[in-house]
Amino acid sequence: MIEFINVGKTYPNNVKALQDINLKIEKGEFVAIIGLSGAGKSTLIRCINRMHDISEGELIVDGVKVNALKGREIRNYRQRVGMIFQSFNLVTRISVLKNVLVSFVPHLPFWRKVIGAFSKEQKIKALTALDQVGILDKAYVRVDQLSGGQQQRVALARTLAQNPDIILADEPIASLDPVTARQVMDDFKRINRDTEMTFIINIHHVEMALEYADRIIGVREGRVVYDGEAKNVTEEVLDYIYKGNVEELERNTEERSYV
Repeated sequence: MIEFINVGKTYPNNVKALQDINLKIEKGEFVAIIGLSGAGKSTLIRCINRMHDISEGELIVDGVKVNALKGREIRNYRQRVGMIFQSFNLVTRISVLKNVLVSFVPHLPFWRKVIGAFSKEQKIKALTALDQVGILDKAYVRVDQLSGGQQQRVALARTLAQNPDIILADEPIASLDPVTARQVMDDFKRINRDTEMTFIINIHHVEMALEYADRIIGVREGRVVYDGEAKNVTEEVLDYIYKGNVEELERNTEERSYV
């Protein structure tokens, strides 16, 4: 379980990115975080894997106080939390398989890091991850010969190879065409269902968020302004998340309560 308790994040320039965040996310949930650019969505998910340190409050994952971890503890913790970026963060001049094997580098003895020697077990895990996302046949192809959607699948396979408990995705389909974006979201949903990994996605595509996520968290100006099941998100709720039209949301909520 992931729990935010009165979490705040203030950047050095005194910009408050997050304020009074209180959330509980259970194991196996598929959560989409939506809101305007600059609302705090990326900061919210990057606090979970300690890419950003919180300024106040507590962030607890399975009983571990994440904000109290130091040094090696942070590195060990991050192995449980996979991260997928919009830019893929792949080395395009090497093969797909080698890109996935990169996920094991932090665990290699120094001599193996120097010569790039991976164990048979690690290679099997990498190939299994590629099979999970449907691109096993591309294992020995250079990444720069793949489409954008295939590259995103390589990034997902690299994350899966480390067998995380949580997968965070920061705008994973922003640079993809609609058909490819749907294929990637299908992969996310299938893996979430089959493995019970927790998926938390920061996403601008509202229609995709409502279709694939079980739960929607709406963020505006660093605060959580909506938290509920995707099926309960209405036009009024979206208007509230993106425009802050409080009176309209309250009026419609009251009207529905009398029906």
